Amino acid sequence: MIEHPSEQAIKDKVRNAIQRLLDRDRFLLEKEVNERSISHRLAMYLQNEFGDEWDVDCEYNRNHDITKKLTIHPKRVQINDTNATTVYPDIIVHRRGTHDNNLLVIEMKKLTNLREEAKEFDLNKLCAFREVEYHYQYALYLQLKTGFPAKID
Repeated sequence: MIEHPSEQAIKDKVRNAIQRLLDRDRFLLEKEVNERSISHRLAMYLQNEFGDEWDVDCEYNRNHDITKKLTIHPKRVQINDTNATTVYPDIIVHRRGTHDNNLLVIEMKKLTNLREEAKEFDLNKLCAFREVEYHYQYALYLQLKTGFPAKID
């Protein structure tokens, strides 16, 4: 069993990775490129922070051999619709192929793309990832302010 880093250690690693994103990839934020491009770069910096003991993946949709799904209900879905929704979290820190080593799940949104229902849906996804279905130890909702000047709130 791998020892999980402390909450403070995780916060420090995430802050370091975000700072590196700002230092090295400010262009991506200022030019408002696709969120996937930004999340890929952040994931690279997170991998550097978490080292070889943890896997950092973008839009990872597997739970072992099956497609990762959550049973959540955005406002547009009928309450009696109990079908699970396929999910692709923006970034996860985990151990591939294990059941109990889901450390951190991150959802990112550019403020220029932020719609209240999208934010609510992402927050519901994070709660489900953490508390209901995959038991991630931590969840982070990250809002990116893009355009000039680049900044992360």
